[in-house]
Amino acid sequence: MIVLLITLASLRLKKVILTYLLLFTIGIFAMAQDGMGISEDLRFDNNLEKELWEAGQQSPFLLFRAVQAEKSLSDVKWDNLLADLDKKYDKKGTHLNVLRNIFEKSHQQLFKTYEQHSTFNDMLEEGKYDCVSASAALALLLDRYGFEYKVVETDYHVFIVVNHEEKDIILESTLPIGGMITAPTEVASYLQGYKADDSVELKSLNQRLGAPKVDLSDNAIFRKVNLTQLAGLQYYNDAISHFNDQSFEKASVQLNKALKLYNSARIEGLKALAEEQANLLASN
Repeated sequence: MIVLLITLASLRLKKVILTYLLLFTIGIFAMAQDGMGISEDLRFDNNLEKELWEAGQQSPFLLFRAVQAEKSLSDVKWDNLLADLDKKYDKKGTHLNVLRNIFEKSHQQLFKTYEQHSTFNDMLEEGKYDCVSASAALALLLDRYGFEYKVVETDYHVFIVVNHEEKDIILESTLPIGGMITAPTEVASYLQGYKADDSVELKSLNQRLGAPKVDLSDNAIFRKVNLTQLAGLQYYNDAISHFNDQSFEKASVQLNKALKLYNSARIEGLKALAEEQANLLASN
């Protein structure tokens, strides 16, 4: 009788284990299917872009590198910057001097030449940057060193607001000198210049995000975006280049990827316009 009970218990245990293994396998398969779903309906320029895109779902740094990815990608400049900043951080923690060091070292080592619609890869390879690629770099660094911040998207510009010791500090990446704004009155004035009016519509869908504000008229957009959404705006910028070159099909491809990262009305609007223009060209 004892042997029979032991045998029955053993069979039940085996059944439980087999059931668990089956459920675990199904779960892994479902996760794999979900992972493939991320990119199965997207078109990539090459395998490297696809690999960076998929790995970038867990690492925004790689997602920023996916746009215009080339085989010769190098992390040397980025790694050198991290090594320099780590030394400062080890001594000062999240002190204001560390924040200033992040801003200044980034300009010294990465942000060499302002050029509208420069990708993250352009920045790391050639030192060319704009507000999207530079703000992405700064945001990644702020994450690394534990600062509280937000990336702000406006009509045609992106900047960062750091909350340090209950005060806001602006990081305006396109200004090497004076771009770290700490005086409360200057911070308030800067933010007021970008304040959005809900009654205003975005004036142009195919104007890149890149330059500081020069148009003093009313604004339509002022919102916080995360790093994944910012990567979507980098794809949006790339799509605008193709759109303005009348490569509407390529623009649509890039906008599909942008929408996967950031479900934004401006991206959706340009995608519809690109598809409409592509159909018109095809019909002529």
